[in-house]
Amino acid sequence: MLFFDRDLNNFRLLFDLRAIDVGVVITRATELQTIFKSLGKGASYGSSTTHHEKLWPRIEGGGGGGCPILTFAIKPELYVDDGPPTEQQIAEAQKKPDEN
Repeated sequence: MLFFDRDLNNFRLLFDLRAIDVGVVITRATELQTIFKSLGKGASYGSSTTHHEKLWPRIEGGGGGGCPILTFAIKPELYVDDGPPTEQQIAEAQKKPDEN
């Protein structure tokens, strides 16, 4: 995954320059794919996109150099279906910034 490779390389370089002490990656758990499919977004977030299972082999392979890396995977249990937006939410979202 290009994004993970880019991020891990940046972590390595910044760590070597002593600009950071740790890298943090927040991504999705692979299991979230079922939710994306149920929302009709499965093709947009398919198995070829970035997710936690694709990150670990890169970290274990030394992709971050000596930089410690903390990872978080967003799991399906965290998804809350709030339903469609209400008319009030739509109206507030359409207000100009100076009206809020």
